[in-house]
Amino acid sequence: MNPVSEPLTEPISEVVSPLDLQEAPAAVGEKLQVARWYAVQVASSCEKKVKATLEQRAVTLGVDNRILEIEIPQTPGMKLKKDGTRQSTEEKVFPGYVLVRMVLDEDTMMAVRSTPNVINFVGAEERRATAKARGHIKPRPLSRNEVDRIFKRAAEKKAVVKVDLTEGDQILVTAGPFKDFQGEVIEVSGERNKLKALLSIFGRETPVELEFSQISKQS
Repeated sequence: MNPVSEPLTEPISEVVSPLDLQEAPAAVGEKLQVARWYAVQVASSCEKKVKATLEQRAVTLGVDNRILEIEIPQTPGMKLKKDGTRQSTEEKVFPGYVLVRMVLDEDTMMAVRSTPNVINFVGAEERRATAKARGHIKPRPLSRNEVDRIFKRAAEKKAVVKVDLTEGDQILVTAGPFKDFQGEVIEVSGERNKLKALLSIFGRETPVELEFSQISKQS
């Protein structure tokens, strides 16, 4: 996906009623303007830093009545460490993006674009007269369906288990029908939270599929 020129159709903590909030009016002077959700591309691994900085800048620049929410959709995860212990983590559903609910105007766009580690809004590129020059990116608000999909996906996504294992590592099975068997890892499938290991069963090396939660790594 080209985050600059293509719409974010399947982009990117706790979120409340995003559908109800998507088109809620925000007071600006004596007028009411509609706040919409926008996707913003940020530097790798800087999502939380951008969120914290932008929240502070919105107050400092006096636009916190128009930059209303900044979200990083996440799902719970778990990291299986080499010593067999498990560490709770949070996995970003759409790494490299934050979602901002805001009233779009010159001041709020400037506040977002000038925040350190922000690359740009996701939107359509407005071509300049000369083909060689890059055009201005016009932020595109996410539709109600896109917002629904994003937050629903974050809420429903299964917990991700990261494992510090590679082929050739020795493991001990700690649960299931092969409990207390030892073996050697021959394949790791992180996206499935499973691995294959060679276990000695009845004197023969037999490949067995195991879940990360069923094993610990031998030092």
